[in-house]
Amino acid sequence: MKQYKCLTFPALFSETVAKFGNHKAMALVGQDPLTYNEVNDHIKALIAFYEKLGIKPGDKVALLSTNMPNWGIVYYATTFMGAVIVPLLPEFSVDELTNILAHSEAKAIFVSKGLLSKLKNVEIESLQYQIAIENFELIQSDNVQLKFDVSVCPELEYQVVEDDMAAIIYTSGTTGSSKGVMLSHKNICFNATRSKTIHPIDETDRFLSILPLSHTYENTLGFVIPMIAGSCVYYLGKTPVPSLLLKALKEVRPTIMFSVPLIIEKIYRSKILPSINGKVVTRVLYKIPFFRKKLNIVAGKKLMETFGGALTFFGIGGAKLNSQVELFLREAKFPYAIGYGLTETAPLIAGIGPTLTKFQSTGSALMGVELKIYQPDAHTGIGEVWAKGDNIMMGYYKEPEKTKEVLTDDGWFKTGDLARMDKDNYLFIEGRLKNMIVGASGENIYPEEIESVINNFKHVLESVVIEKGGKLVAMVHFNYEELEQQYKHMKKEVENFMETEVDKLKKELQIYVNSKVNKFSQVQRVVEHIDPFQKTATHKIKRFLYHKK
Repeated sequence: MKQYKCLTFPALFSETVAKFGNHKAMALVGQDPLTYNEVNDHIKALIAFYEKLGIKPGDKVALLSTNMPNWGIVYYATTFMGAVIVPLLPEFSVDELTNILAHSEAKAIFVSKGLLSKLKNVEIESLQYQIAIENFELIQSDNVQLKFDVSVCPELEYQVVEDDMAAIIYTSGTTGSSKGVMLSHKNICFNATRSKTIHPIDETDRFLSILPLSHTYENTLGFVIPMIAGSCVYYLGKTPVPSLLLKALKEVRPTIMFSVPLIIEKIYRSKILPSINGKVVTRVLYKIPFFRKKLNIVAGKKLMETFGGALTFFGIGGAKLNSQVELFLREAKFPYAIGYGLTETAPLIAGIGPTLTKFQSTGSALMGVELKIYQPDAHTGIGEVWAKGDNIMMGYYKEPEKTKEVLTDDGWFKTGDLARMDKDNYLFIEGRLKNMIVGASGENIYPEEIESVINNFKHVLESVVIEKGGKLVAMVHFNYEELEQQYKHMKKEVENFMETEVDKLKKELQIYVNSKVNKFSQVQRVVEHIDPFQKTATHKIKRFLYHKK
């Protein structure tokens, strides 16, 4: 592995500019990419603009924007001068944004025009500047005459060291509490340089970015890694709806992408399965393993073409991948890769490339990261995952007590995730410690395991298993569009036909699930959940909202 002299953003970026200055760096799909030299000029000019605004090392600069090249320029300019970037998820509510801006004491905020309305009534004492990210024009300040000039260079030189804070990332968690995770230059740069060893990446690679850059997953893996490698990143600039995504895939022909399970699961359920189930002969053959594998290979080739035909690495993380979908990807020879991590670990702590995946595993520990299962169960080997390494956060901003709860004195971070390890040290995530349900006889019940069975049942889109009155209840969101299509011939004949079919499905589902899980994990009741479940930025269900029901 290549040795890097200094793990800071300016140090790594200067190496890239020296090697790949004239190479393409970043672009909106459909536009000409900026080169690394051009990006470097924009970064210097923005630092010079910061100097005029009075922004100094240590100041907090917030960033509320959709993905675009200027997002990256703001991120780098801020961290290069020793200020702290505070990336905000576009999905944050006005109340969440107000609380975070106040808590972080942000001095300035860059905002894209589509999100400007969220700041309409936000008044924070520390916040002096609102700046349009599209052109770096001042929207709100005491001195709107100040202008960004791309030809200007900074007057001062800035020294940044590895242990300097680079970012505060406010999580949008499944438990409902949003904490500010402090990450140093070393935390993120160490993680990016080590993650890069999982798969060969160089200046010829093309990344297509579809996840929010404000989330650590896309930020480190889909933004910092290509910078280190001299690769080019393309941004959609809008929400990745199917029509826009398909057009971008055709145009960019990406070699590398990062995704969450929900995206590939949707493609499988909306495109792959209907093509197989559409004909009686393929539906029957698909139940026979030999023919299923053959059909999956054919479907895999078509899927590769849909993604542009050049894909070498399709990273999946942020939540557990559905087992049925993973089986398809394996048999289809689609170049998927799996990773596991948290915001607090910058983010990756385990991962594996496309050629070494193991079914339902997130792979082994990242190079330079120690992993252990703390107090594993004597029978199952399941325990909490603890991690140690240079990627572990500095702590939670202004929350020393919460920091102490998760960081031991000797540097171990308690992830809150339950897992087991096999003989090859591959990690298998079983669920969240906070989600674990203790049964009547003291047995451990993992709702995520039950949900993975439920989600493989026909017409099910997603589910949440909760405990209510000592019983396991499955809240299920069905695919109503699919049901309408399948039973449309009955619509005229049976009044309330959808209600009737859903009732039948619920009974079938309960029998199916209870035949697949152990006796402690038997579901006593199935409840229909009409609306989709609310989710975090990585499309994990915000479970805390449903435990109250």
